[in-house]
Amino acid sequence: MTAAIELHQGDCLEWLRTLPDNSVDLAILDPPYNIKSTEGGGAFGSNAKEYHGKLAPLSRGLDIDVLAEVLRVMKATNLYIWGNWRAITQYLLAFQGCNTNILSWHKSNPVPMCANKYLTDTEYCLFIRAPGVKVRGGYEDHGTWWLTPLNTEDKKQYHHPTPKPVDIIRRMIRNSSDPGDLVLDPFMGSGSTGHACVLEGRRFMGCEIEAGYFETAKARIENAEQKARRTLDGWGH
Repeated sequence: MTAAIELHQGDCLEWLRTLPDNSVDLAILDPPYNIKSTEGGGAFGSNAKEYHGKLAPLSRGLDIDVLAEVLRVMKATNLYIWGNWRAITQYLLAFQGCNTNILSWHKSNPVPMCANKYLTDTEYCLFIRAPGVKVRGGYEDHGTWWLTPLNTEDKKQYHHPTPKPVDIIRRMIRNSSDPGDLVLDPFMGSGSTGHACVLEGRRFMGCEIEAGYFETAKARIENAEQKARRTLDGWGH
């Protein structure tokens, strides 16, 4: 694995606290929904108490201390957070003053379970950026929704229940970072974001608490690097 990739297995909050301030260009977060929110410490700048008060009601979602650490290590607020609609609503309240977009992934073949409810065919992602943080890319990458089948192939290959399509992550990376920038993912899962970073020429730092998923992500990212090197070698001949 190259120096451009740094992977850590363990608790992401402990790991984030070891990282320097103002070192990350972009963060992409896909936290498990069963992480309990806390009312502990952390810093959201001058509005720390206000942010904590707005985010504390989340009983299932992103630990606000983790979010505080993510914001601390970023050069400027520039992040994507996947979550259900309840979490998205709380984040919108917390990040008033930032530029925000609600993005959505619509699944063309959702699980056919609709007893007394609508289909679970959409996942949401909130894009948050500080004033002055630019959006790169062009028209073809700037849509706010994607329609694809369920990501069943990646589920089978990487043995993870909720992998995000790499093509979607690649668009986020192109839109919100430059080649060589550092991208952070504290909930790495099966390694979709790291894989996308290799393909888009970005540096990557990822953390995963589950040892099995970590090994899967590590192997996946190493394989992507090897393929990228073989492609470059082929061009060189």
